[in-house]
Amino acid sequence: MSAEIILHHYDTSPFSEKARVLLGLHDLSWRSVIQPTIMPKPDLVPLTGGYRRAPVMQIGADIYCDSQAIMAEIRRRAGVQPADEGLGWAVNLWADRVFFQSSVAVIFGELGASVPRAFIEDREKLMGRTFDVEAMKAAAAPMSAQWRSQASWIEAALSGGSFLTGEAPMIADVAAYMNIWFVTAFTPHLAAPLMAGFDRLAAWRGRVQAIGHGPREEMTPGEALAAARACDPADPPAHDPDDPLDLQPGAEVFVAADDYGRDPIAGRLVAANRNEVVIAREEKDLGRLHVHFPRVGYVVTART
Repeated sequence: MSAEIILHHYDTSPFSEKARVLLGLHDLSWRSVIQPTIMPKPDLVPLTGGYRRAPVMQIGADIYCDSQAIMAEIRRRAGVQPADEGLGWAVNLWADRVFFQSSVAVIFGELGASVPRAFIEDREKLMGRTFDVEAMKAAAAPMSAQWRSQASWIEAALSGGSFLTGEAPMIADVAAYMNIWFVTAFTPHLAAPLMAGFDRLAAWRGRVQAIGHGPREEMTPGEALAAARACDPADPPAHDPDDPLDLQPGAEVFVAADDYGRDPIAGRLVAANRNEVVIAREEKDLGRLHVHFPRVGYVVTART
């Protein structure tokens, strides 16, 4: 059974940056599989059952969807359990949703007119709503003010140490850094005034950036599919018998995101607990796969 970490991503993906930084934090070697930024993704969806967002992490025949599940598994392999993170996961949810939406408005309000039509059409299908460039331009100014206000929370939190929760980087730092990286990478001329006067944030950004991404080696999509084909899934996590949904292992279920990209992924429940949901899928030419999702942000329903 292969324990090789394979990250399906693309270099400009902000959510993938979280995974890359966390891999760097633990100095973990990983294989990089570059996936398309838009559909179709013929070498990814066979692994996930239809999930199409970036990043996806693969370890043999175990597939981790959503950066939250990916980071939790990386931390577990580094000996850190989800409960050890305290409120870090709450910071991650804020960064993924509220802060990220401000970042999107800032970036696309500035660059939206130059975005390729194919990208716009893809994101409209993903989000389930119109990619309205003019509306983004109109929202850019008020959302910039919101973005700066949220960045100021990072500045204030750094008054007590080098990182958000002390002297060592944690999930909260990796999560919050994503939006700083995103806006700085795509609109550096806007990022500078938005963070003007935030000296602690600037120093913290440098420290997180210096973590790097760890040892990276490129891999083809075909090689990743072959790795899944050659492996069996690892032993699953424990199922919580007191899970509120009262679904039992073996039940036929759908799992879907509750925000966007809500394509339901079908499979048989392997385990559900307070941190994750694992379903089993049989994929032609690949065999049995276990697909992992975080509990927060995803809905599990019985297939009837």
